[in-house]
Amino acid sequence: MDGQDVFETVSLDAVPTNIPIKEVHPVPKVGIVDTDAPIETNKFYANFFLGNQTTSSFTQPYSLVWSRGSGNAQSWGLAISHTDMDQLVYGNPSNELPEKPVEYYLNPIGLQSITLSASELGPSTVLNTDRLTGFSADVILRPSNQSSKSITFPVLQGMGFVTGIYTGLQPLVQSCITFQDLVCVGAIGQGTYKYRVTLADGKSWLFYVTPDDDTGVEPAFNFAESSTTIQGPPGFSGIIQVAKNPAGSSGEVVYDASAGVYAISASINGAVNDYTGTYELTWEKADQDATNKPVLMFALPHHVESFDAQTRTAVQLLQLRSTTKGNMTAVAADKWTMVESDLPIDMDFAPWSPSLGNVGTLSLDVQQTICSAAESELTPDVDSQSNLNSMYYSGKVLSKFATLVYTVHELAKNADLAASTLDGLKKAFTRFVNNEQQFPLVYDNTWKGVVSSAAYDTNDLNQDFGNSGYNDHHFHYGYFIHAAAIIGTLDPSWLNDANKAWVNMLVRDAGNSVSDDSSFPFSRAFDWFHGHSWAKGLFESADGKDQESTSEDAMFAYAVKMWGKTIGDKSMEARGNLMLALLRRSLRNYFLMEDGNINHPSNFIENKVTGILFENKAHHTTYFGTNLEFIQGIHMLPLLPSSAYTRNETFVKQEWDAMFAQGACTPASTVSSGGWKGVLYANQAIIDPAKAYDFFNQPDFNMTWIDGGATRTWYLAYAAGLKGGN
Repeated sequence: MDGQDVFETVSLDAVPTNIPIKEVHPVPKVGIVDTDAPIETNKFYANFFLGNQTTSSFTQPYSLVWSRGSGNAQSWGLAISHTDMDQLVYGNPSNELPEKPVEYYLNPIGLQSITLSASELGPSTVLNTDRLTGFSADVILRPSNQSSKSITFPVLQGMGFVTGIYTGLQPLVQSCITFQDLVCVGAIGQGTYKYRVTLADGKSWLFYVTPDDDTGVEPAFNFAESSTTIQGPPGFSGIIQVAKNPAGSSGEVVYDASAGVYAISASINGAVNDYTGTYELTWEKADQDATNKPVLMFALPHHVESFDAQTRTAVQLLQLRSTTKGNMTAVAADKWTMVESDLPIDMDFAPWSPSLGNVGTLSLDVQQTICSAAESELTPDVDSQSNLNSMYYSGKVLSKFATLVYTVHELAKNADLAASTLDGLKKAFTRFVNNEQQFPLVYDNTWKGVVSSAAYDTNDLNQDFGNSGYNDHHFHYGYFIHAAAIIGTLDPSWLNDANKAWVNMLVRDAGNSVSDDSSFPFSRAFDWFHGHSWAKGLFESADGKDQESTSEDAMFAYAVKMWGKTIGDKSMEARGNLMLALLRRSLRNYFLMEDGNINHPSNFIENKVTGILFENKAHHTTYFGTNLEFIQGIHMLPLLPSSAYTRNETFVKQEWDAMFAQGACTPASTVSSGGWKGVLYANQAIIDPAKAYDFFNQPDFNMTWIDGGATRTWYLAYAAGLKGGN
């Protein structure tokens, strides 16, 4: 691909020696084939190695779960579910919001539509995972630990078939819904046989059988003694593939064309050329006919929007609904190429908007207003405010003061006024580089990553929002990376080896660019298939991974971009720009719901934001409260130059008019909780910067309206910049 490679290595150095190594993590590895490689903690398949291993994983469009003897089929195989719109469960309608949208919707779990199992599986069955990558994993069922017989399931997001690779077992195709009928269609090509089933709920499914040693005779699959089980031949080795077919004969044509072939892993590459970014997902496929048939995968709406011309030719007339992201579209191709234009290449630390670009020059009146506001916010004692028992809150403080110093130093043109606070900021940052904060970082040698020692010291994995369990690392570490980028820009001499190595370590932990780093996994938080990050780490979750702060997701991408620019890492800078472009597209599709959004139920979109978006549920709430300003505001903060890029004016205006304008259900002028009022008005600057500036410039401004991660000084500069610098 032409342009700057976005996946060049950041570093392969060992973590700094002042970070202790912990050999035992509070969350043990369960059912993971022995490996010393870094393990992905925030990916879609994590439930297979957490808890009792019986919580669903959401591959999209299917969900998978180890039955482990449950359900009326009492199967020990891997159960496959897919839900349609008419099966959704809805929360209560809001009495506060216009149009009374429901509080949540979710997909029922535990349906077990089709299960791939074997007669040999039973109470001694074990589930292991192997070949865990950023895009795929192998889930392996064996009758016992010692058994050489197995079913291996390569699981990937978007897989067109759920494929079981059998070794020496008698297959059972089961259903807790129960089977209504079974039609043996016969051979559809060399070595592959098709079977059509209808469930008691009226849904049509297909399964394809490809024996390793095809004799030309159709394998015998027949009902066993109940309507829950279809039994295959004993000692079977080969593959069985399952797919739901809502499209009748035309759907069968699509599935038939790729049956017998399946994806076993995926790889990504990408490049940025001027303002255009391109990234490719390539599927590694397997089986005997793999060279002659394309692999079938399902694409999310944001993929289809950005496909290049070649990939569009592989789009099929077959769709299946995802759990929380609208309809997925079948694509018969071994590689997808997606193109993102209008990357924010020119975005820097100054206020930025799509129409104005960077606004680094402010009028003298604004400069004076900024300096006046800054006098009460500047302080050389950043250390006492940032030495907290939380990496999240500590990082927010450092980022706040870095933004404040930049505002005064560069936008107000008063380096002398900013000097003592810049020195205090460096001193405070040094505490973390020296690992002398209240809960120092440790290197976890079990899962491979840098985590807070809080859980080790308190025996509470939920301390600091679960940082020790890999929750929220892109949020927590993004603030440090952002602060470092500003410090290094204002004082290049600060970019010594120790400081660079420490910040690069955070980049590698939360968003590593390569898969061959022995210290950290590839892209822990950011999901290059979904186009956004997942915040949940090593915590079993019935509704899968989730994220409640899209703005902090964008903050991490922006911080990576700016740190790359600061240290001259062109690949890192380009990667941050491409991540921001993907976020702009995915957030518009899935999180920030404009009128007419087609990816969520119509009775939900008037919430304007999804709140917490899980893999299996969208819930208009937060983990810390249900105030409307909390739910909407956590998708706004921190207000940074990237905000107007990922939060477009159409969405911001619709949200403001419905919720926070005078006469709306929760006028911003009436919000009194914490610093949320300041967040709301800073967000208003995206659509009405003059009014936002007037709010922050009022003579009797109440500083309790500013949250602990922001300053009035920056908000004034931000609003002034978005109105052209005056």
